Amino acid sequence: MRNPVHFPHVPARQTVARVLIAVLAGQFQPLVQAADTPAPETQPAEKQPAATRFRPLFDGKTLANWEVTDFGGQGEVEIKDGAIVLQQGSEITGITWAGKPLPKINYEIALEAKRIDGSDFFSGIVFPVKDEYCSFVVGGWGGGVVGLSSVDGLYATENETASFHTFTDDTWYKIRLRVAEDYIQAWIDKEMVIDLPMKGHKVSLHPAMILAKPLGIACFSTVAGLKNIQFRELTKEELVHVPKEE
Repeated sequence: MRNPVHFPHVPARQTVARVLIAVLAGQFQPLVQAADTPAPETQPAEKQPAATRFRPLFDGKTLANWEVTDFGGQGEVEIKDGAIVLQQGSEITGITWAGKPLPKINYEIALEAKRIDGSDFFSGIVFPVKDEYCSFVVGGWGGGVVGLSSVDGLYATENETASFHTFTDDTWYKIRLRVAEDYIQAWIDKEMVIDLPMKGHKVSLHPAMILAKPLGIACFSTVAGLKNIQFRELTKEELVHVPKEE
């Protein structure tokens, strides 16, 4: 026969109280700790993408990834003081992108350009819009026209994107062109100069600029300077057309 186990004598009332305290502590302690512990931050279901950064298309030293566009009668193209100088030819002088293929929609290109001498456009950007092409002309048709060429078969002087500006020679202008599924917008310095919804419109390229496809920059009857040529893809938010404020 086993020896009996002896427990110290504890009054029944104290025993019940101690057991009740132990049970309550065991049940509620995790709840108290959980309440004292800060809840983890709630993460959104889909993080908003940060704005994509521009990447340079011109290294400031060479024409790497670019080639001189063979318009016929074009002027010389040289690098001077960190800029590309397009000398005046018989008509058009320009460069065409020859590097890795770039997106044809939902992108933005930026650069700085100036008219060094001459009387016509000093920045004509030839750019893709999916399978079509167009050009953004700055300072054309005598020196002051800004617009897309062409829209609905009409050149920049004739379509709804046309505007007229005064440009000072030997002055750098910041030019930015955004091409999305639903719209095309462009800025000169901080001014939005083009806001074209794509619905109901068709773009095309002036025949004189076809040789600059798929992406090119040219000038006409002018000596022009180009620098800080950059490219980036649009964010999800930027795909939505935000019309120009009147």
